[in-house]
Amino acid sequence: MFTDDKVKSGFRAWYKLCPFRHFLILASAVLILLHLLTRPFRALNVWLSGHLVRPAHLWLSTQTGQVPFSVAELLIALLVLLLVYYLCSQLVRLFTRPHFFLRLYRTVTTLLALGLTVYAGFCLLWGVYYYGDDFIAQSGLRSEPISVEQLERVAAYFAELSSEYSGRVARDENGVYAGDRGAILDRSPALYRAVEADFPCLEGPALRAKGVMCSRVMSYLDFTGFFFPFTAEANVNLDFPAPLFASTVAHELAHQRGVAKEQEANFVAVLACLEDGDPDYVYSAALLAYTHLGNALRRADPEAWARVYGRLNEAVLADFAAGREYWKQFETPVQSVSNTVYEGFLHSYNQDLGLKSYGACVDLLVNYYDPLIPDTPIPSPEEPGHVPEEPENQPEPEPFFPEETAVPESSPADEKNS
Repeated sequence: MFTDDKVKSGFRAWYKLCPFRHFLILASAVLILLHLLTRPFRALNVWLSGHLVRPAHLWLSTQTGQVPFSVAELLIALLVLLLVYYLCSQLVRLFTRPHFFLRLYRTVTTLLALGLTVYAGFCLLWGVYYYGDDFIAQSGLRSEPISVEQLERVAAYFAELSSEYSGRVARDENGVYAGDRGAILDRSPALYRAVEADFPCLEGPALRAKGVMCSRVMSYLDFTGFFFPFTAEANVNLDFPAPLFASTVAHELAHQRGVAKEQEANFVAVLACLEDGDPDYVYSAALLAYTHLGNALRRADPEAWARVYGRLNEAVLADFAAGREYWKQFETPVQSVSNTVYEGFLHSYNQDLGLKSYGACVDLLVNYYDPLIPDTPIPSPEEPGHVPEEPENQPEPEPFFPEETAVPESSPADEKNS
């Protein structure tokens, strides 16, 4: 029989095999477990978001904002290189040195400790946002059931806005949008200045979004941007087609300002870009809004969608065609795996629609802009876009259109940010 002394002695001997790694595993597991157990306690997550995560991100973003390049990209690159070196060296030692099983155990323990530590940090620095007050709760906005007629009206507005601004932005010899990405990034610190007055929950330091050097890799993974909670940086892909670049910048900056949910970040991106009034940002936001609204409208009423689609001019259609052609080359198993992993992540944070959860942006767009369309002209390129009054609070509805995974070929696919 095992005595208590033998059990304790055995535990101590096991723990001393690699004490630091065991400590990291146990501490991370406890933190992850606490996060899972406290998800139902909204008040606690609101407190953690406001008193821990948000201040941490404000400090981190201010520090990393002083560096001209993406600290997140540097850290990820170093981690990948170190992992490759570690795995290669451990493989050599496993088969050339004694104590095979001990070395194998320590190798597996190292990888487990690293994975759990990163995930625990992610839970603490980002996961709590999903279980506190989201943007809808903080802003006072609410969604209510929408009709096909409302959806068509708002989709038509953004189709017209896209066509109007398509002639106010730079284009190349092929008629495709050719905005200066560097200039767009340089203007990004002031992007949220106007919208902060109406939505104080979006207040934050005026920081520049950062382009990623390894953007081609991001395209293979089907990402146009990402927010890195460990450095609080908004990072964007510099390689994908430029028409949606400015709205992607706005989307990642929304994450930097505490908007965690993807559908809300898309809505906030549209709102901020239109309020800013810069032609590049307005055009990109109009395309982003039309992408979501057009896809939803085609599923709900193909004939209505055809009427709205007819409002797009040749310049807009050329930009959509260039985007489809670009993304077609990345339809590989790598992209499929990336999408599967990311959809699993969304499910793990109760984003039950997975990648289709981006469609929830439609409700916000329709409820916010539909009441204003009769009285709201298309903003002129010289004047900032108008931000409408907030609609009355209403319960958020279920989507009225069928939830389908297929995206119509003639309507651009939803972009994926994180």
